[in-house]
Amino acid sequence: MIALWRCILGCVLAQLVLMSAAEAAPETVYFKSADGQAEIVAYLFKPATRGTHPAVVMLHGRGGPYSANDNAGCTFVARSVSSPCNAATLSMRHQMWGQFWADRGYIALLPDSFGPRGKAHGFGRFTHHDPDRDSVNELTVRPLDAEGALAYLLARGDVVQNRIFLQGWSNGGSTTLNVMIRQGARTGFRAAMAFYPGCGKEALLQPAVVTTTPITMLLGSDDEEVSPDICQHVAERSRGAGTPLDAILYPGATHDFDDPGEKHQSIPGNAAAKADAMSRVIAIVNAARN
Repeated sequence: MIALWRCILGCVLAQLVLMSAAEAAPETVYFKSADGQAEIVAYLFKPATRGTHPAVVMLHGRGGPYSANDNAGCTFVARSVSSPCNAATLSMRHQMWGQFWADRGYIALLPDSFGPRGKAHGFGRFTHHDPDRDSVNELTVRPLDAEGALAYLLARGDVVQNRIFLQGWSNGGSTTLNVMIRQGARTGFRAAMAFYPGCGKEALLQPAVVTTTPITMLLGSDDEEVSPDICQHVAERSRGAGTPLDAILYPGATHDFDDPGEKHQSIPGNAAAKADAMSRVIAIVNAARN
């Protein structure tokens, strides 16, 4: 009898875990890029509470939004994503950040700029000059997806209209800076956070980011893929033009320092940078309450 009850209890607990995981899974949504042509698939993380919420648009890096273990065989059809690339196979970093925002009362939207354009597999390290990336570049393509995401959120009834933020990593970080260049003094994203962006002349629309929107760059001193020095020069020029831009340099941190995987978090500089960055960004968005 005891064994039977243990079995029943185990089954109930397992079901509860599955139900919890299902509730935590992001919703798959679709919207038009600002070019009016491309339909973007995106993943929406929502707080457990009802009502209206501030929101964050999250821009993935050059590896795409999905786990590297799953994205090699991903193909897309309009309004349908074939396994293995979907809401359940997002990378650990994107799952972590989406849940991070939802747990703190923010709606988080992760657009996939690559999959709908036939590039769901993403791009490997040191592929900055791969011509195959032209159709999903951070200069003229991905900023329109971010602006489409902003329009999508503004049209929802559960989003606080004047508290929508932008966050991007690596290639998505460069896209974030280009969105800010395009935004200038216009109303749009309330603040922007660019994690280890590429800041070279091939990555940015202008040598300085000129905007009235607060921006924070989060950089690793030991970044092996992009130059934190170049980003700091961009930050200096931008501040000289009147842009409220902070550049945070984390000693000993590498590219992808906030990736929660053991490989990255075993590096002391990364662990410290991740902890500070997560504390810093919530302070940034919480400060913009009015």
